[in-house]
Amino acid sequence: MINNRRVGTILLIFLSAITLFPQAIRAEKSSLTRGQIYTLFSQGNKFFRQANELAATSPQEAKTLYMQAILRFEKIVNEGNIRNGRLFYNIGNAYFRRGELGKAILYYKRAEKLIPADSNLRQNLKYARARRRDKIEEKTERRFLETLFFWHYDLSLKTKFLFFVIFFDTFWILAIITLFIKRNLPLKAGIYGTGLLAAALLFSLCLDFSFQQRLKEGVIISAEVVARKGDGESYQPSFKEPLHEGTEFILLEKRSGWQHIRLPDGRQCWIPERDAESI
Repeated sequence: MINNRRVGTILLIFLSAITLFPQAIRAEKSSLTRGQIYTLFSQGNKFFRQANELAATSPQEAKTLYMQAILRFEKIVNEGNIRNGRLFYNIGNAYFRRGELGKAILYYKRAEKLIPADSNLRQNLKYARARRRDKIEEKTERRFLETLFFWHYDLSLKTKFLFFVIFFDTFWILAIITLFIKRNLPLKAGIYGTGLLAAALLFSLCLDFSFQQRLKEGVIISAEVVARKGDGESYQPSFKEPLHEGTEFILLEKRSGWQHIRLPDGRQCWIPERDAESI
């Protein structure tokens, strides 16, 4: 006969753990109605298509139309409080076609946070990075970790949370079944397997939350900026050449209109806050 107290304890732990993590993305209050958002999105897509048709014959007119598309898409983001990977991707494409490499990479990176496994996004981001003037190599150990733990970097926060819930649910369902069925090797293997997968995903989620809290990424959006050794124009330049648009960095500190940043190769410097945006 099954111990009712034991079953109750297991179910209590299960239900408590399910509520451990809130939703990955919470909707914020929007100042736009659904109808307004739909209209802006439709207009943006219309301007984007028109710009594509004119890009070869009238590049300046096409740039104007791309900007019209961007203004509508960004209004959805800023006033509608919409955080959508496909929308960020579209904005990145429009900026790229205007020749604004920094803004393009900025929005591609924002999209990457939400749809990291999207093949078109990966290809466009890779292509945009290849067109940067600054060739700053990422640290070798970083590339090794991204290869070894590809699932941590390739899956979005929302997807990882979904898989965690699935494996966690399955783990406890199998654990409860073992109260009725004893000495079943496939069942025990399933418990260990789903438990390990749930633990790995939980660890990955904790890393993501910790990274979001501690580390802020950014992109240089000005054509070029002189990196300095301190937070002011009076300090000496950090490098012989200025940094250029599209260069990515980790924000370390903000001070009086200046940002202390770390580049992918580990070098640190200061740049004016106006020349960069956070991802």
